[in-house]
Amino acid sequence: MTGTPAPRTRGRRGPVLSALLSAALLSLVPFLAGLTATPGPVKAAACAVSVQTADLAVPLPRSARALAAGGPLRIVAIGSSSTAGAGASRPEHSYPARLAEHLGARYPGLALTVLNKGANGETGPDMLKRFRRDVLDEAPDLVIWQVAANTVLRGDDPDAAEQVIRDGVRTLKAAGLDVVLMDLQYAPAMLAKPRHEEMEERIARVAAEEGVGLFHRYAVMRQWVETRQAALGDLVGPDGIHQNDFGYDCVARTLAASLHDAFSLRTAGTVTARP
Repeated sequence: MTGTPAPRTRGRRGPVLSALLSAALLSLVPFLAGLTATPGPVKAAACAVSVQTADLAVPLPRSARALAAGGPLRIVAIGSSSTAGAGASRPEHSYPARLAEHLGARYPGLALTVLNKGANGETGPDMLKRFRRDVLDEAPDLVIWQVAANTVLRGDDPDAAEQVIRDGVRTLKAAGLDVVLMDLQYAPAMLAKPRHEEMEERIARVAAEEGVGLFHRYAVMRQWVETRQAALGDLVGPDGIHQNDFGYDCVARTLAASLHDAFSLRTAGTVTARP
């Protein structure tokens, strides 16, 4: 894009500000550019986050072996309404459906399945009851578990919720599956709850102590808002809690990039818990 250069006045302020802006932009990683267009006023190129924010922190060895063998790769996405796709205009705009699309673009020709096992209104204990039927019996390589949103929204006991998450993670690990937790959404209804930050810390603690991945959905969405790539209204629907088509797509694009990076962290053995 070309234009008329601004007048060079008041010393070096212009060049200094330009340099600072360039540095800030370089600190963002455009994981998501160049894939499909998305609905809404904000384009997909807006969905960029820093490496640190998007890092899952652990390798995913079972999934990496599946990829190395040429597939198939099976993923189960289990969670509540923001996994099921509440707020999306159609089921194909849920985050698991969009994740399948974006991973498919990264791995053309791969036999890839992403199963959506979201259920509206559920909390951790409800999901644990479904683990045998909806997760283990599906024999996935990777489980993405979106959890604790309804715990916060309902004001349920965070101690009990943390233990449920830990128990669930241990069940999935014992089955030899790769595990990625997905934390809360950055949305007005969630921000209004006084204990949402505490729940964020608890989810992160379980992930770190159990040595599983953590997709920082909350921090990813917050970074888009704070860097003015998108407003909350671009990401979240009128109910103030569920993402809209664009929000789900941005999350799925970022998650696909984060998984791609984690798949490339080759390891010979298992993931060990960090102190």
